[in-house]
Amino acid sequence: MGYGIKVRVRGDYALFTRPEMKVERVSYDIMTPSAARGIIEAVYWKPAIRWVIDKIHVLREFEFINIRRNEVSDKVSESEARRRMNGLNEEFYLSATAARQQRAAMVLKDVDYVIEAHFELTEKAGPEDTVEKHYNMALRRLKKGQHFSAPCLGTREFGAKVDLIEAEADIPGSPLVGKRDLGRMLYDLDFSNPEDIQPIFFEAELRDGVLDLTQVEVKL
Repeated sequence: MGYGIKVRVRGDYALFTRPEMKVERVSYDIMTPSAARGIIEAVYWKPAIRWVIDKIHVLREFEFINIRRNEVSDKVSESEARRRMNGLNEEFYLSATAARQQRAAMVLKDVDYVIEAHFELTEKAGPEDTVEKHYNMALRRLKKGQHFSAPCLGTREFGAKVDLIEAEADIPGSPLVGKRDLGRMLYDLDFSNPEDIQPIFFEAELRDGVLDLTQVEVKL
């Protein structure tokens, strides 16, 4: 296992969308591993390293709220964008007003987590890429509150507050006790074949408020 970090992540709202919900957004009960990885990568990411989520501590009881959100039903065409990059002189835009749709969403309220993660060097690492170098850079950015992109809790409108936890004893206790079966949850996406990206799932189980990912069995 590589060098590890612990961060506390909090926010007013969160939406970790279940992929089986096609129209209305419904959140998982807790943060998914891929969402946790996205938060850490927003703080520090390089091609030479790969973040792995080890544990997610859930520090509050699940609380849902139903809201309505404006979404855009269309997306910009990549082929049309390339045509204009190649010299086509025509108007190119997406009208958010014309394509706006209002949809309901079941989101989490007042979330609070601790993420334990470590990184490993990838095949893109060079001789100058040492674990000590990247570990110290990640710590420095966390201590200063720096990030490459705004950390978010599932969707960009739900921002996350990220704080470094420097000692094991500083991890708050969870009010959740016993075992809770959360069912089939999205673990991550398999990008090994860019033409056929596959979701990876696992059976999620909380034990005293902790989702331990070190021994999970993933399924396509």
